[in-house]
Amino acid sequence: MRIHNVHRRRLAATPARVGALIDTLSSAEDRLWPGDAWPPMRFDRPLGVGADGGHGPIRYHVEAYDPGRFVVFRFSGPAGLSGTHRFEVERDGEGAILGHVIDGGAVFRFAPVWILVFRPLHDALIEDALDRAEAACTGSIEHPARWSAWVRFLRRRASRRR
Repeated sequence: MRIHNVHRRRLAATPARVGALIDTLSSAEDRLWPGDAWPPMRFDRPLGVGADGGHGPIRYHVEAYDPGRFVVFRFSGPAGLSGTHRFEVERDGEGAILGHVIDGGAVFRFAPVWILVFRPLHDALIEDALDRAEAACTGSIEHPARWSAWVRFLRRRASRRR
């Protein structure tokens, strides 16, 4: 099964200011990843090509990185998930667009897990990250993301297992 999942947010900030948020990923000063509500993004070294890590059960390594512009991660786990995900920034008139894109695939047996579990959790996590970016760039969030009842249920189940 092919996976192409895109999240984008227009921000009233320069591309340089938005790109600086990407550069903080997995650092002690991370202003993009919502590690207060989700498993933190962690790597075996500072953000850069070759760094290995991930968040929760999702494992990946940094495949490409252009500071202030984009970072591309290649999945290495869980088994059944392949491809890349990336954060990227582009100019949009006077502002910028921050995007997150998954380009990948799931083997047949992993497809239902992606559809029922990983995709809804992923979508909620990324929207929370985009909220953080908007707050960091503008001081407020115009339309804060809301977790669906399904996401709240999945998170409760996961917390009970821990």
